[in-house]
Amino acid sequence: QVHLVESGGGSVQAGGSLRLSCAVSGYIPSQYSMGWFRQAPGKEREGVAVIYVSDDDTYYTDSVKGRFTISRDNAKSTLYLQMNNLKPEDTAMYYCATGDRWSQTWDGSLAAQSYHNWGQGTQVTVSS
Repeated sequence: QVHLVESGGGSVQAGGSLRLSCAVSGYIPSQYSMGWFRQAPGKEREGVAVIYVSDDDTYYTDSVKGRFTISRDNAKSTLYLQMNNLKPEDTAMYYCATGDRWSQTWDGSLAAQSYHNWGQGTQVTVSS
């Protein structure tokens, strides 16, 4: 069973930066995808950035392209999300998750329903 624990959230002003970390325990097969998702109050959970374990291909939602970078450190078993030039609309609870791309329930890289292991989340608040 994969266990995920996020950290690094906080409150920043617009234009600031944060780096989120997700400590991963348990075996992650090569066909898995690992990703960051966020959910603001009253909104659906949305995919922010994902990375494929097999080849480190990355995918981003349009609103964060050029500002956020997803990466992983195998030696530290940690997934990161570097967030630069933060905007108030980035305010949300951020979650890391893993999903099996070979699963029959796989519905795309940034689709929350494709992912089945979730952390508890870390809050990011950006003030204007």
